[in-house]
Order: sequence, then C-alpha cells, then structure tokens
Amino acid sequence: MINIYDSANKLEQDLRQTQEYLDLSAAMAKLKAEPEAYDCFKRVQDAQKKLQTKQMQGDLSDDDVNEIKALAEEAQGYDSLSSLMEKEQAMNGVFEEINKIIFKPVSELYTF
Repeated sequence: MINIYDSANKLEQDLRQTQEYLDLSAAMAKLKAEPEAYDCFKRVQDAQKKLQTKQMQGDLSDDDVNEIKALAEEAQGYDSLSSLMEKEQAMNGVFEEINKIIFKPVSELYTF
C-alpha cells in the first residue's frame, strides 16, 4: 500500500527546487532588503486579512475597500513589491497545474 503522505512530502521538497519557487524566494529576499517596501507589503497583507474577515462577517464598509485600494496603489510604487506579486502569480500557476493533476482521479469518476 502506498503512503500518499510520502508523495506529498516529496512534492513539497521538489517544489522548493522549481524555478518559480527560486524566483519567488529571491523576490522576497529583495523585498525584505527594502524596509519601506517590506513595510508596505506587511500592511497590505494585514489589510487583506482584515478585509477577508469583515467580508465573511458581512461587515465590509466602503472605508475598508478604499483602504485596500489606497494600499494597492502605494504597493505599485515599489518595483520589488510588484516583482514579488509577479512571482507569486507564476507560483500560483504551478499550484493550479498540480491541483489539476492531483484531482484528476476524482474528476474522472464524475466524467460521463
């Protein structure tokens, strides 16, 4: 019997060796080397979490939306932050492809 968790752990190790991950890691290191850009990144992350929580609670206001928009505009002013977002998108593409592969057996069960 196969231990699927061994495969998952191997996948995790392999992901760390992909070019997309290496690029993302380098972009994060560059961002952290720029205190103002990194601070902006952390504020965007915090605002996104807050926004998501409020959205789930149905307590989202125009002020909350305006805050995240203003932060997004500020973030665009930092090349290192823009680069990180670009690398995140590439990494998400890898995850989407892996997700398709992983769910293929289940998808096939529901194909008529």
